[in-house]
Amino acid sequence: MLQMLFPSRTIAWYTARMFLIRVAAFIIGLTVILQSLDLLSESGKVLAAAGNSEADLWVYVSLRAPQIVQLFLPFSVLLATLVTLATLNQNSEVVIFKNAGLSAHHILSPLMVASLLVAVANFAWNESIAVPASARLKAWQEQEYRKLPKAAAKPTQSWVRGGDDLFHADAVAGRGAATRLSDVTIYDRRDNRLVQVVMAKSAVPRAGGWRLSDVRLFDVASGGLETRETIDFATDVVPRQFNTTTINPNFVALWNLWPQIAEQRAAGKPTDVLEAAAWHKISGPLSAVLMPLLGAVAAFGLARSGKLFVRAVIGMALGFAFFVADNFMLAMGNFGTVPPLMAAWAPFLLFLLIGEAVLIRTEE
Repeated sequence: MLQMLFPSRTIAWYTARMFLIRVAAFIIGLTVILQSLDLLSESGKVLAAAGNSEADLWVYVSLRAPQIVQLFLPFSVLLATLVTLATLNQNSEVVIFKNAGLSAHHILSPLMVASLLVAVANFAWNESIAVPASARLKAWQEQEYRKLPKAAAKPTQSWVRGGDDLFHADAVAGRGAATRLSDVTIYDRRDNRLVQVVMAKSAVPRAGGWRLSDVRLFDVASGGLETRETIDFATDVVPRQFNTTTINPNFVALWNLWPQIAEQRAAGKPTDVLEAAAWHKISGPLSAVLMPLLGAVAAFGLARSGKLFVRAVIGMALGFAFFVADNFMLAMGNFGTVPPLMAAWAPFLLFLLIGEAVLIRTEE
């Protein structure tokens, strides 16, 4: 199997090493440049907070740099692919490889395997380093850089919908049967019309609903206000709907995100946006594998024909078209227009087919 993919280990290692060195050079260069520009715009805000010093600028860099690497590593892979393949073409090494019996797929396979390693490293970096750093940076920015919290706060969801009714609780304590709601307001609606507003000091779960204490009932039709010591309010709303929290997938690692999605689904809340984001945490880094295929147009064709630059531009256009399509489909998934799996994987599969079609038609 290895002999079929890499007929020459020497050539495979030579091209893969060239590619990986250029990936490292591009991501380091882009990170240094973009981090410097970002620090120039944010340093004033960081130092303006009381008690902050130059040391806090390094804290900001340690939290911002992982985001930059996460965002620009796929672009670095694309640029490294184009430079590597264009260099091989310019030096007529592609012609030598073909004369040695290597096909276009044989020439690209070392780059694609190296890209897979980059994708795995990118995934590990994103979920282990970039995600917690993003959460801490967001929380720090919300406090105007005054004090760096140890972890981002997890707000309790206090708005819940059950059928036509809307529940609001100022505070939620406990879980399961021990759940207790404080300062509860229930907007009792029937056929999308508000019938009454139920206000209670506290509420605890009971079979088929909730037992409310220290209750005030406002009837919309008559405008009358009635008080009661306790009432049992029948509803399908269950305690776990109050215990689930609002989730930002950018701040949750994938291995923690899937259990939280299951919890949201069990609570009857929509999860399509979260599922699309979870799948994209895999398909996003894996897009690095596509870059050698999309940039392959720069590797072939005679360099002396004067069209090498045009080929490189075409390869770059294909790569950037993928990123545009990927962001577009993810946005469509966030709006609920397309299923989560399609939102995350459709661009990857589409451009995989496009890249293979172009390569086979022109070179194989």
